[in-house]
Amino acid sequence: MLRGRNEFSTRSENGFKEAEILLISQKGTTAMQLKDIKNVCNLGTGTMGFGTALTFALAGYTVRMFGRSDMSIERSFKNIRAALETYREHDLIKEAAIAEILGRITGVTTLEAAAADADFVIESIAEDLAIKRQVFAQVEKLCRENTILATNTSGLSPTAIAEVLERKDKFVVAHFWNPPYLMPLVEVVPGKFTSQETVDITWKLMEKIGKKPVALKREALGFIGNRLQLALLREALYIVEAGIATPKAVDTTMKYSLGRRLSTTGPLESADMGGLDIFYNIASYLLKDLCNSPEVPPRLKQAVAKGSLGAKTGSGLYDWTPEDLAKIKKTRENILIEWLKKDREIEF
Repeated sequence: MLRGRNEFSTRSENGFKEAEILLISQKGTTAMQLKDIKNVCNLGTGTMGFGTALTFALAGYTVRMFGRSDMSIERSFKNIRAALETYREHDLIKEAAIAEILGRITGVTTLEAAAADADFVIESIAEDLAIKRQVFAQVEKLCRENTILATNTSGLSPTAIAEVLERKDKFVVAHFWNPPYLMPLVEVVPGKFTSQETVDITWKLMEKIGKKPVALKREALGFIGNRLQLALLREALYIVEAGIATPKAVDTTMKYSLGRRLSTTGPLESADMGGLDIFYNIASYLLKDLCNSPEVPPRLKQAVAKGSLGAKTGSGLYDWTPEDLAKIKKTRENILIEWLKKDREIEF
């Protein structure tokens, strides 16, 4: 089924013959260079999947976006159009550019169609090790030998995912942050067998599409961002559980102090600027009083057990009405847009 250039198109299971697939898998064995990357295979149409597809299309790349059904692809394009409208409202793109950007993305429902001529693969499917292994094992056979295979996992081990692959050196993590079209950071994480060449090209590609990449020296569960985020969440929940303060007080403290400062100076820069002697003195008495439990915080465990999963179910650590959620999402979006504009003017 083929639709207009500004709509999505899909190809059936018979869209590629076996001989064509074999030819695709055998083409090109030379090392991938940044200039060689033209076509992106985007696996996934969910919250992260549509965002990465849009990000690459905005940067001029041809994207084949894989979804399990026409319905999931259509939903993804709806989200993409909404994001583009947000860009237009804030003068980040012109109205005339929208059709061209949409035209760079083709929705497909088979891995064969998604991987055809792919130079770079970015995967944002279920955060499940077995599923990721299964998909990458199939995709690797459909791609050229020099195609880079990247997962957008939030914290799974790249070495564990790559166990099923023949070309483990071409596999890497490229972890985008949500929403991918507004958040600049991408964590580039090597597995045990990832080549430095794969890390370097992925880093350069992330820079080329307008992101702020950071490369880890080695893999670690949760990478950098989620290790810091979960350490903060653990202490925030402990403050509430211990009766020190309310959830609102904790969030207000973060938003109107550390949250603002950390956007320009990271925790290590802040320590240097504040004086290491000062931080040493505070650490000497405070660290022993902080939560260091290796268990899931009780408040989080209890909420999940009773199905209170947060905004998506109407309650979690807070109660959420549709109006409350829409308001805070819009506020967050506007602030992130302003930061996106600042990023184009200022280099921190």
